[in-house]
Amino acid sequence: MRLPILPTLALTLGLAGPGLAGSWDETVAAAKGQTVYWNAWGGDQRTNDFIAWAGSEIQARYGVTITHVKLSDTAEAVTRVIAEKAAGRTQGGAVDLIWINGGNFLSMKEKGLLHGPFLADLPNARYLDLSEGSAAVTDFTIPTEGYESPWRLARFVLTYDAARVEAPPASMTELLAWAEAHPGRFTHPAVSNFMGATFLKQALIELAPDPSALKAEPTEETFSAATEPLWAWYDALRPALWRGGVAFPENESVQNQMLNDGEVDFTMAFDPAAAAAAVERGLLPESVRSYAPKGGSIGNVSFVAIPFNAAHKEGAMVVANFLLDPEVQAHAQDIRVLGSYSVLDPARLGEAENAAFAALPTSPALQSNAELGRVLNEPHPGWMTRIAEEWARRYTE
Repeated sequence: MRLPILPTLALTLGLAGPGLAGSWDETVAAAKGQTVYWNAWGGDQRTNDFIAWAGSEIQARYGVTITHVKLSDTAEAVTRVIAEKAAGRTQGGAVDLIWINGGNFLSMKEKGLLHGPFLADLPNARYLDLSEGSAAVTDFTIPTEGYESPWRLARFVLTYDAARVEAPPASMTELLAWAEAHPGRFTHPAVSNFMGATFLKQALIELAPDPSALKAEPTEETFSAATEPLWAWYDALRPALWRGGVAFPENESVQNQMLNDGEVDFTMAFDPAAAAAAVERGLLPESVRSYAPKGGSIGNVSFVAIPFNAAHKEGAMVVANFLLDPEVQAHAQDIRVLGSYSVLDPARLGEAENAAFAALPTSPALQSNAELGRVLNEPHPGWMTRIAEEWARRYTE
């Protein structure tokens, strides 16, 4: 589906016209004919389809081609850039753009592997809240300093089948009680998978004696103190899990199928619209509902970054700017497309642009941002790594 280029958005899209900075004109001109190798997780078909759609739009508007390099783990692209730097390849790198977050961003930033800062050079950055500490400039507590550009907003949600679960647990403590009363009906993805680790992080934030300690990189002392209640909770939960907690679905897609088949009563996602989109496609029953725990749920922004040696930096900037266009953000928020919440600040949008978001279709399976409640900030990246390692040591060795 092609989106019309509205006259009022011509400047935003980087088209030639009055008021545009010459530097952006030059970037757009240099980008024409480039192929941007966008390294992005390929495990979600809706995301893959959106990237393909974006590629067709960008090719038509700017003459820039997107090649989606599908990753099973973002670390694959990071490792590639590290290897190139070690080999002295400071130009013409194989990676032009990376969908990145958290520990991978921190690693690239600390190793000097990022191009930039470039965010302020994007015309569509004017639609973002760029104030210090805002979600658009903070990645897992790490200031992005313009080396990343946001493109989608994510929140942790639990999804249940309302035909079988009347009163879903509203906290991790209530979840333990529910699982003990319904043995074998709850599970989570393997903790080696991002979704399984995120489930444990959600529990950690709720159960930690001092959640503020999670803002800093964990030490032996702070890790032990913060996670003691988590492991006590999980020790009690594990016997009530599907298959007694000795086997886990590989990822959320597998768990979704288990929910659809009636094998379990819950699944989970880092995308509030995932269930609504699955219902739309006939992959989950219409009786499913998604929600966040009453105390709030982990949320973060997905970013794109450009490696220091990218061969096509101008094309990558054009892609990053396109992803921030209000029309594109509204298209992405449509549950029939991607369903990801917009990263734009509504206060910085015009009346027509806000109206476009308000007119998007809804679903009984989808809660609004307001209904999802408080956004819980991601812990420092070090916590996710340590939790996954400790879980493996405790429960698989």
